[in-house]
Formats: sequence, structure tokens, C-alpha cells
Amino acid sequence: MAPLAGVERFSRAVFLASGADEATADAATRAMLHASRLGVDSHGIRLLDHYVTAIAGGRVNGRPTLRFEEDGGAVCRLNADHAHGALATYRAMDRAIELADRFGIGAVSIRDSSHFGAAGAYALHAAGRGFIGLAVCNSDSFVRLHDGASRFHGTNPIAFGVPVSGDNPWLLDMATSAIPYNRVKLYESLARPLPEGTASDAHGIDTTHPSEAEMLAPLGAAFGFKGAGLAGLVEILSAVLSGMTLSFDILPMGGPDMATPRGLGAFVLAMKPGAFVPEETFNAGMARYLEGLRTSPARAGTQVLAPGDREWQVAALRDRDGIPLDPATLQAFHRFAERHGIPLPFEE
Repeated sequence: MAPLAGVERFSRAVFLASGADEATADAATRAMLHASRLGVDSHGIRLLDHYVTAIAGGRVNGRPTLRFEEDGGAVCRLNADHAHGALATYRAMDRAIELADRFGIGAVSIRDSSHFGAAGAYALHAAGRGFIGLAVCNSDSFVRLHDGASRFHGTNPIAFGVPVSGDNPWLLDMATSAIPYNRVKLYESLARPLPEGTASDAHGIDTTHPSEAEMLAPLGAAFGFKGAGLAGLVEILSAVLSGMTLSFDILPMGGPDMATPRGLGAFVLAMKPGAFVPEETFNAGMARYLEGLRTSPARAGTQVLAPGDREWQVAALRDRDGIPLDPATLQAFHRFAERHGIPLPFEE
């Protein structure tokens, strides 16, 4: 286990030593540690090696100039200049919050972005400031359609965060695939089998071997048309609305081309609860909803949890004990430490 503060320091130092500016180093590190802290290890600090490779190769602009375009009202567009996805999306959500504070709702379409990691980081950013937040992004094609036998959509995540007075936010963060692609890579590193019905080989036949996974199944198992439909919703908001590349035309995340920007689209939305109902009414409604949810009868040996509850439990443990580093990530850390002369996070 590595202490959170040490990993944060190490990650920022590696980004800066690799040519990124401070804004990129801060945003990318913040997004990865959000995931690692909450137990979403597939999108956590293990991505540091990939991000540094993408910046070094030229795929991601480590020193971008972000430009907002507004025509008035509650809608805005962000040209991200091929920035790291976390930098672009945090900035976009900040602008969406500013618009929502003025108009009750604010929406920002993002173009020329890149992989942004765990979408929940940006929805949570809004919720932490008292706004309801939505964040979606498409990605390269890796998910088959329901009854399909070839890649079509990306994992196309949806995240929704809601502030809760006196408590942690309600936080939904989900891929529209049965599992995210990065979990396949994590399980491969850990030599663990995939859950049944979550991935297929090159012929569309289900497999539990990470090394054989050529595509993922859409969320929903026998009702996978629902997951495929949600992936389409994300595709429209992220790519069509921004004029960016559709999932099946995006260059693969894993390369081999690490020089050509992938031109990802994304979309964020912020809403001010007090613009719809008095804040005390909203707070009382959320409190009543969560009380009813958490005290709802559970099946034997189980516990009913609200979206985000499991993550907050994991965060409390990792704040105390640190975060795990899978073997591939640990190797990358040692490589960066030797290359740049940066102390490892567990050697401080």
C-alpha cells in the first residue's frame, strides 16, 4: 500500500518531469486519485504510465491553451486543444457551475479532448460545490451491441452527482458496458478471471480470460439492449453534439499510434437545486429519499446501499491505509523514479 499524499506528490512530479504544465499535472493527478481513493482502481493511479506515454508521444498536449466559446445563455463550448481529459473536464464543469449559478442550469460541450478517466470525479466536483453534476464521454470502440459480434460503442460512462446536506454526495459512476475496459487490463495484471458474461473473444463468444477479451458486453446481460441504448445516449451527447469522432472511428487507447490526437468529445451539465425548489425543500427531499433507501429491507446476508456508499467506505479505509499498487503499476513507478530521480511514494 502507498500513502495517498505520497502518491499525489509522486504523480505530480512525474508529470512535470515528463513535460506537462502544472495545470495538467494537478488535474490528471486529482482525477486518478479520486478513482484510487474510492476503489475504482481500473481508472486510478495505474493510468499514470499511459498518460505520460501519451504526452511524450504527442497524442495529448501537456501544455494546452483551452478556449471557451459562448453565445450567451446557459450553453458553452470548450475547445480543449487536445488537453488531458481531466484538465478539460474540470475546467468545463467549473464553467457549467458558473452558468448554473446564473441561470439555474449550465451545459458545456467539449471538443478535442482526450481520455478523462473516472467520470465520477467531475460529477463529484459539482456536487461538492452544491450543484447537481452530470459528466459523460465517449471512447474508442470496444463494446459490442446487444447480440452484436463486433466492437461498436466505447465504454461510454455516465456519472451523476447530487449534493446531500451534512453527508457525502449521492454519486453514480458507471460504464455502459458490463465492465470498463481498464478493468480487463487490471485483471490481466492481477492474473484474475473476468466475471461471466462481461467480455467476448474476437468471434463474439463469451470469455473470462482477460488476454482473450477482444470486446466487452453491453450492460444488462440478457437485457443488454438497455446498456447499448445508454451508450448511444452518451455517444450523442459527447460526440455528435460536439462534432467530434464517433467511437468506432476513434484511434485505440492502447496505441500503437501515440502521436496522433484522438479528438474525443465530452459533455458536462450542472444544475442549481435552489433554482427549481427552495434549498430546504431539496435538502429535506434528499434526506428523506436516502433514509428510505438505506433502511429498506435487504435480502438475507446483504445490505442496501445508496450510490456512492461503497465508495465512501473504501475511501475511509484508503485514507488511513493508503492505496494498492498492482504489479504493472509498481514496475512503472520504479521506472519513473529511476528515470527522473524522484523518491518513490513509500520511501518518504
